[in-house]
Amino acid sequence: MKSTLGEIARVIGGELIGDPSIVITGVCGIKEAKEGDITFLANSRYTNLIGETHASAIITSREVQSTPKPIIRIENPSLAFTRVISYALPSSVRHPQGIHPSAIIGKNVVLSQDVALGAYVVIDDDVVIGDKTIIYPGCFIGHQSRIGNNCLIYPNVSIREKTNIGNRVIIHSGTVIGSDGFGFINIKGIHEKIPQIGSVEIQDDVEIGANVAIDRARFDKTVIGKGTKIDNLVQIAHNVVIGENSIIVAQTGISGSTIIGKNVTLAGQSGLVGHIEVGDGAIIAAQAGVTKSVAANAIVSGYPARPHSEAKKINAYTQKLPELFQEIIDLKKRLQELEERVSKK
Repeated sequence: MKSTLGEIARVIGGELIGDPSIVITGVCGIKEAKEGDITFLANSRYTNLIGETHASAIITSREVQSTPKPIIRIENPSLAFTRVISYALPSSVRHPQGIHPSAIIGKNVVLSQDVALGAYVVIDDDVVIGDKTIIYPGCFIGHQSRIGNNCLIYPNVSIREKTNIGNRVIIHSGTVIGSDGFGFINIKGIHEKIPQIGSVEIQDDVEIGANVAIDRARFDKTVIGKGTKIDNLVQIAHNVVIGENSIIVAQTGISGSTIIGKNVTLAGQSGLVGHIEVGDGAIIAAQAGVTKSVAANAIVSGYPARPHSEAKKINAYTQKLPELFQEIIDLKKRLQELEERVSKK
């Protein structure tokens, strides 16, 4: 990378305060940056680092008025920094191209323009794959599945039958979509399997992390809404519906038939029982255990999950338990001493 600060400001559409001729040779985080690097500051908690960083320039929010170093002021510094990286360091990833000779393609398969299939990909019968979709080695696509345009499916992903995937979807390695929902009925002490005959629908612009499991519905479909992003190691059970632009963080588990609204955040290791609803804009904190429906825009935490302000109070009281326990012991001792004095009179 070698660009002037003025060129970078034009690329991201920011307001430059400082010398436009300064040469930038790298990009880095604000703590690790060295001379020649450009960095960014998106969180006001790290404002003190402005005077400490060795970076030659900083991308900041518009609230920052001046600094000892040249700055580019912009509405969203984090997004702008991402664009700088894309501009300065184009991706060197080499995706598969064309159809590898070891790929196995079933009957009545439709491969649209510029589809790429890596080694040992298996495409079952009656599958349709859209323009410029790339499927890495070792993937399986089940019969009658549909995959849209410009999708990217990394190695060893399994997509079971009758799954519908929209456009610009990214699926990382090891993920399984359309596995059977966990449905059994106990008959005289024996767990009899309930057939899972539904499907999965992944809408446009969804990204799914590594080793995620999304179960097919018992009937109808499990749905992942447009623009939703799912981290690694997430379990989404049968008939779950997740609204648009939600965030599901690692190790979250969502039980069957739960409905998640739009713009919801489920933080790491949160767990939700089945047959409940989480309203639009709600935030479920890390490790929260959600046992009942959550209202729109609510923030809940703890187990069982409750309003975050209430959960914080309970946690604060819990932290005082050892101290309170000792006070009770001391009070009991004093009470015993008083009783002994009274009995001697």
